[in-house]
Amino acid sequence: MPPARPDGQGTIDVMELRSADVATPPALSTHAAEPGRTGVVFVHGMRTSSAIWERQLDHVRDAGHDAVAVDLPAHGARHRERFSMPRAFEVLDDAAGSFDAGTPVVVVGLSLGGYTSLAWAARHAFPASAGAPRLAGVVAAGCTSDPKGKPVALFRDVAHLAVTGTTALRSGLRDASRAWRSALTGGRSPAGGLEVESMLGDVGSPRPGWDIVTDALTHLAGRSSVASTRALRVPVWFVNGARDRLRLEESRHVAAADRGALVVVPDAGHDVNSDAPDAFNRVLSRALHDFARA
Repeated sequence: MPPARPDGQGTIDVMELRSADVATPPALSTHAAEPGRTGVVFVHGMRTSSAIWERQLDHVRDAGHDAVAVDLPAHGARHRERFSMPRAFEVLDDAAGSFDAGTPVVVVGLSLGGYTSLAWAARHAFPASAGAPRLAGVVAAGCTSDPKGKPVALFRDVAHLAVTGTTALRSGLRDASRAWRSALTGGRSPAGGLEVESMLGDVGSPRPGWDIVTDALTHLAGRSSVASTRALRVPVWFVNGARDRLRLEESRHVAAADRGALVVVPDAGHDVNSDAPDAFNRVLSRALHDFARA
């Protein structure tokens, strides 16, 4: 029996894939029959591109669905643009509108793409605008730490210091990094997923692309993924890698969903679709099947 939602409205369906289930889980068969054709929009994470979704695109197209993977502003084919949430929404609007009229749309986002997808989907919640696509569901991966609040603002400051950093700013960069880790984890353990040290490298020689991080986190700060989830009246599946230590608020996100599910994929990290593509594709098949029946 699934646990009751804290507010008493409905239940939380929690599914955790065990290692033994990944090979041949009958309930998550790779080519489960789908009740209807769906248009799937894939949205990548920060400092990557649409290329990360190649195996997922092949998978859903082989199952008979339409699919497109977008490049967010400042990434991939749009690398000359600056990231902003309004512009990201336009990209998703165009992608969702590229399918045949009447095709139900599912958006699948990872990390920054997950937060963007939830915020975009919430815009279509009340009421549906004329001509807007019919949203069938959201799969949000690696994005169950609410960006609203201190941790994202602190990490944005880390990124800003990395962009403008000089030798004189090294101590400030290290202090901001430590403060971000402490705020995110309560001082109990190192932050995982987006490891601060691996992203910073040598603070005296910041890696290229930190301006993208600054812009993206500026637009995320103050937005709540929990609030976006709460606004939706379609199923939302949250998918996390078991080794992603940014899974800080899974229960809050699932509880906020009108029809929510959580899948934790064993042995995968933050980039769950790349770390465990076969398992992720099985989850995707099951999600599309359930969204079509909702």
